[in-house]
Amino acid sequence: MKDIAPKKSDLEPIEVASRDEIEVLQLDRLKWSLKHAYDNVPMYKQRFDEAGVHPDDLKSLKDLAKFPFTYKNDLRDHYPFGLFAVPREQIVRIHASSGTTGKATVVGYTKNDCDLFANMVARSLRASGIRPGDMVHNAYGYGLFTGGLGAHVGIERLGATVVPVSGGMTPRQVTLINDFKPDAIMVTPSYMLNILEEFNKQGLDPRESSLRVGVFGAEPWTNAMREEVEQAFDMHAVDIYGLSEIMGPGVANECVETKDGLHIWEDHFYPEIINPETGEPVEDSETGELVFTTLTKEGLPMIRYRTRDLTRLLPGTARSMRRMEKITGRSDDMIILRGVNVFPTQIEEQLMATGGLAPHFQIELYRAGRMDAMRVHVEAMPDAADELSKTAAARMLTKRIKDVIGISTEIDVGDPGDVARSEGKAQRVVDNRPKER
Repeated sequence: MKDIAPKKSDLEPIEVASRDEIEVLQLDRLKWSLKHAYDNVPMYKQRFDEAGVHPDDLKSLKDLAKFPFTYKNDLRDHYPFGLFAVPREQIVRIHASSGTTGKATVVGYTKNDCDLFANMVARSLRASGIRPGDMVHNAYGYGLFTGGLGAHVGIERLGATVVPVSGGMTPRQVTLINDFKPDAIMVTPSYMLNILEEFNKQGLDPRESSLRVGVFGAEPWTNAMREEVEQAFDMHAVDIYGLSEIMGPGVANECVETKDGLHIWEDHFYPEIINPETGEPVEDSETGELVFTTLTKEGLPMIRYRTRDLTRLLPGTARSMRRMEKITGRSDDMIILRGVNVFPTQIEEQLMATGGLAPHFQIELYRAGRMDAMRVHVEAMPDAADELSKTAAARMLTKRIKDVIGISTEIDVGDPGDVARSEGKAQRVVDNRPKER
């Protein structure tokens, strides 16, 4: 793989500022954000008053822990525009979640917020090794989802060329990659595996493609998957992080020269790690739930928003700003099976380490008698699809999961193509247990 790391001279001064400089800026912006939310969003005024705190009580960054949390349900409870901090007429763009688990969560952006969004994605792409003039194949979904359009404006802000393909129609994705010869691709990691599979179906060598870097986000993925994609395409694979409530993609990003965690753009997003059970802050090196407070957002300020993502904070390396470890899972995606906490990424790690199996999987939860049970649906590689090979692979994966995670599970090894494919975020867990009444 080529060395595509940015030069120090290409970086913004804040990216290499001292910690003292960063924290002075954070405190100043945090004071503004708390006051902006308190003065303009009735929910925040009520919450702060009930907690007995006022924006003027913030004297240091540690004082933020005195303020109440914001939850995803707060956006649903104030649907659609009840958390906007500016008149609706000053909102120039609206995004929303699908609302498949309830009411949609609606987010809004002022013109300045849209500029911030574009700038942070552009900064993330530069950290990924993408340069002005490069061509970027954007396979994130467009529409109310923040991914497609968020990536799009960031690519343009960087001065690169965007190919707005969106998701789906995988054969066409491969055709355009071969015909247009883009330098980079932005896509969910699970869908990148579909694209890789399509390269192989068409008899094309992915290592001969023009792609030099892939920027993958919107779902947790493992370093084992990184290695597979990098080896398959002879390209760099880096992680981008974001969530609609805070902005969208571009809240944090890996630096291609280190790939040692995602640098959080702390000049605009203040991170905390808390114990997900107690809500108390933990030390940076400890794993817990990631909490964000926006520092400069006008339209939808978020104060101590609980992301449910599990990670830990680490000192900066390639940049001065702190890093977050790759997301290991979400506290609300965690499966508790007979007293053992299990995350889909743990299953993926063991799958990737088992020979003869493709990287596609789905976890099924079901009831066996009075006990909860787990079945993992996987599929054989084309050259290992005979029954003897499938049986051996199932036995090996069962042992790996038992030895490493500590649970017994059934493994169903299907033929190539049996596991449902995703054109966006993969649905890793299907819960077929009877609903409690």
